[in-house]
Amino acid sequence: MMSDLQGSLPFDNKLHEECGIFGVFGCDDQETAYNIYSGLFALQHRGQESCGMAVNNNGVVSSHKDMGLVSDVFNKDILEKLPGQMGIGHVRYSTTGCSMRENTQPLVLKYIKGTLSIAHNGNLTNTAELRDELERTGAIFQTTTDSEVMSYLIARERVNCGSVEEAVRRIMPRIQGAYSLLVMSPRKLIAARDPHGFRPLVIGQLENAWVFASETCALDVVGAVYVRDVEPGEIVVADERGLTSIKTETPEKTSLCIFEYIYFARPDSQINGLSVYEARQESGRILARQHPVEADLVIGVPESGIDAAIGYSQASGIPYGKGFVKNNYVGRTFIKPQQKQRENAVRLKLNVLGNTVRGKRVVMLDDSIVRGTTSARLVHMLKNAGATEVHVRISSPPFLWPCYFGTDVPERSQLSAVRNSLDEICRSLGADSLGYLELDSLHEMLCGREIDYCDACFSGNYPVAPPKSEASIDQFVK
Repeated sequence: MMSDLQGSLPFDNKLHEECGIFGVFGCDDQETAYNIYSGLFALQHRGQESCGMAVNNNGVVSSHKDMGLVSDVFNKDILEKLPGQMGIGHVRYSTTGCSMRENTQPLVLKYIKGTLSIAHNGNLTNTAELRDELERTGAIFQTTTDSEVMSYLIARERVNCGSVEEAVRRIMPRIQGAYSLLVMSPRKLIAARDPHGFRPLVIGQLENAWVFASETCALDVVGAVYVRDVEPGEIVVADERGLTSIKTETPEKTSLCIFEYIYFARPDSQINGLSVYEARQESGRILARQHPVEADLVIGVPESGIDAAIGYSQASGIPYGKGFVKNNYVGRTFIKPQQKQRENAVRLKLNVLGNTVRGKRVVMLDDSIVRGTTSARLVHMLKNAGATEVHVRISSPPFLWPCYFGTDVPERSQLSAVRNSLDEICRSLGADSLGYLELDSLHEMLCGREIDYCDACFSGNYPVAPPKSEASIDQFVK
């Protein structure tokens, strides 16, 4: 099975974080763009392919966006040309085929009511149907994103109602799937979160300004104080009067993506009041109880695997050590569009500390196995460096189902856990043993917090009906 898992599958085994969003209302003219830049920098881990911002200066919107990292796309001269009192920003990752400048965000549209700017994290499941409906009534699309579909829907509703927030409220029953959304009109900044709450969105206060961000780490970097999370199904309006909340209908059980805690979010963020770092450590402690092994050393695969490794070490009593050195100037492996570039990035990104692992029985903690290729290379590197045994522990259950809500878990035929038994995967990795976090114990990772979550990629229990065809999700992914 080794040749099947490692040879025929064209991609590495890491997931795609689709997007991160950041917005601010009420800053001084010259501070807005710098705050957005800082916020996007803090959210760079959520999307490393493209980025952009749109800034509103008394109703006149200026924007700048391009392919690349935040530090590549923006500089001092550009930021100083973007004065304004409010603005929104976006970092993005897309799947192969949608990697083009036209799809960068924020989207800025001019229509009869002025200018509408939008930044979106998530993924709609009925994009194809909505897009077809709009095209049949004359809409002409410039991108392949579902964000543009939402922009058209909001603009059309705004023509027929009294406010942008009312237009957002009216379209929410029509759009299905995941969306944490920032919408900027000439005088307001609006944040909205889908009724299931798939993706995080938080509110902060910076002196007299209001800040919205995908994660609390972005609030910290600009000096904003965390106020609260935007609730599932909530619309929050920031304008000259302050903040206004509009509630919409929500399901009895919400569905925050559990993988935010396992991998996506930064460890210094808090989601629903729970520290991501603490949740990851707890997953390691659970793994130590579920899959004990005699070993000399516990190591983690940077970055999220390190936190789980610390927890595993604490619970097992096996010493924790640093097994890999990470080159922080290489982006996450999955951002490379071509497979050869991905493979080169893996070798450039991590190197083994031979003195740490040589002659040791090693427990290696990682957050997931999707296709298995990266994990196999890491096990091979450890054994080449002199590790006598490598026991792989994964701080999530096996991936068995694709995701349609903003995480690029691929179709089932490409998932190693679907096509192979546990023993076959273990052999293909070259590992001495393999253990996954058990599905029924995901709630334990939340440290006693009552947080509803989506685990559809592990269980197949989708809180929202999947799209009617794979093409629907593949074509219109952020």
